[in-house]
Amino acid sequence: MTIPFRFGYKASAEQFGPAELLEYGVLAEQAGFDSIFVSDHFQPWNHEGGHAPAAMPWLGALGARTEKIIMGTSVLTPSFRYHPGVVAQAFGTLGALFPGRVILGVGSGEALNEVVLGLPWPEMKERFARLKEAITIIETLWTEDRVTYEGQFFRTQDATIYDKPTTPVPIYIGASGPAATRLAGRMADGFITTSGKKRELYTDTLLPALAEGIEKGGRTADDVDTLMEMKVSFDHDRERALQDTRYWAPLALTPEEKMGVEDPIEMQRLADALPIERAASRWIVSTDPDEHVARINEYIDLGFKHLVFHGPGADQRRFIELYGAEVLPRLRAQHGG
Repeated sequence: MTIPFRFGYKASAEQFGPAELLEYGVLAEQAGFDSIFVSDHFQPWNHEGGHAPAAMPWLGALGARTEKIIMGTSVLTPSFRYHPGVVAQAFGTLGALFPGRVILGVGSGEALNEVVLGLPWPEMKERFARLKEAITIIETLWTEDRVTYEGQFFRTQDATIYDKPTTPVPIYIGASGPAATRLAGRMADGFITTSGKKRELYTDTLLPALAEGIEKGGRTADDVDTLMEMKVSFDHDRERALQDTRYWAPLALTPEEKMGVEDPIEMQRLADALPIERAASRWIVSTDPDEHVARINEYIDLGFKHLVFHGPGADQRRFIELYGAEVLPRLRAQHGG
């Protein structure tokens, strides 16, 4: 089956409290967005003015307040703060409450969210192995009863999820490197990554790794949704669109600059030192909706079909209404969905 184009809204849990964020989610459905994705962080990027609501209860509230929008995590780490069995139970409940509307997006995690609880932060090889094991446990608990699992990192003993999803909950894997991307191609329902990086990362590394994983899994490209979290700053006032990116300056830090940073106070200090031009470097900043569409089409041309738009500004109502009125109709006119 051909995967349709979808255009979603990124709910910025690191920037807004849970009640305010919920209202933005309801508004996004009304404005015509197809999906809503939220990150599950224990700590935000910024200590001052930051937020970090738990994604799982928030998704339950969102489902109750909306009618049809698809909702999920981008991403949640099922291998440190949570035992994967707890994730299976929580998303089993969400899937039972809102059949066909829930996606579980998972990743290998970040030190910022795990070390604060006294958890170990191993090398990438172990984090990747934990993720694979966690996915196996979650999927097994959703399909079998009395699951006893003896893994390298996790164990279950006669475990049963009594309230399973009434329709399958797709699992998407978020990745910025080739190993996790291959895993997504081999066994996941979707692949999640983010925009604004060098084009060669997508063309030479990630997309070939995804294709390799799909081939190894004996699957086709239509078996795997391709989700790009698009960083877009759109306003009729260009200076406002530029300054709106300031809050998200941590995203412009290089992996080397933020490697192992465990404290949001330190993360904020590093980000505040960046000039606004660098803070905005990962964003499409423009007052022209046609320019936004042209820049978004660059990612669609690469093969991404599920575009989730992250607006950086404090006035999310303004962003949702402007993007819903001026950009989404142009995209739908070209691509359907």
